[in-house]
Amino acid sequence: MSFFEMSDISFQYAKGQQTGLRNFSLSLQKGESVGVLGKSGCGKSTLLRLIAGLEAPCTGRITINGKIMVDSRLFVNPESRGVGMVFQDYALFPHLTVADNITFGLHRLPKTDRAARLHEMLELVQLQSYAKRYPHELSGGQQQRAAFARALAPKPFILLMDEPFSNLDADLKGSIRKELKQILAAEQITSILVTHDQADADAICDRIVHMDAASAAPEVPKAFTIA
Repeated sequence: MSFFEMSDISFQYAKGQQTGLRNFSLSLQKGESVGVLGKSGCGKSTLLRLIAGLEAPCTGRITINGKIMVDSRLFVNPESRGVGMVFQDYALFPHLTVADNITFGLHRLPKTDRAARLHEMLELVQLQSYAKRYPHELSGGQQQRAAFARALAPKPFILLMDEPFSNLDADLKGSIRKELKQILAAEQITSILVTHDQADADAICDRIVHMDAASAAPEVPKAFTIA
């Protein structure tokens, strides 16, 4: 059984709005990283919103770690899905320090465990000396690393990334890609990267799925297969 699975997912926004999805299926194994490529409007971001529980599909089923997140009878709320998300604009809380951003989702942990996880995350993304700084005091690359640390701190079952490198310059993008691949491997994180940049997916992902704008259905190059 796959660690993550979407089966025959269909979704449609209100008439006149952006493209939805039609009979979309995808599965991932534990620790696998899959890239989802496609042009704007093909449903890539919608796919992530459905997995995270920010939208509900019209039909189909989503399971994570053997548990049903949504089907015709059940809908698990976003905060109970064990899903982490990283966005292209980083989405850090501007009024919180790096440390407070990272520990934001750890309020249920005892103080000592929270401090230990913070130390672990700062070390993982190499921001040990930036814990007390605010987002506006960081470079773009440092903000992105902080965003990854915040998403990974609660130990999510799956990490969703929506165009996370689009605001970085070419040189910085290369180094962040390399760092992220190392982080995902170190944490054994199952992940989905949505991007329009083939180089992003090639640098990070084990497998690539192409979404067709007309049908919003996955098409896979001959070199790859959907599990």
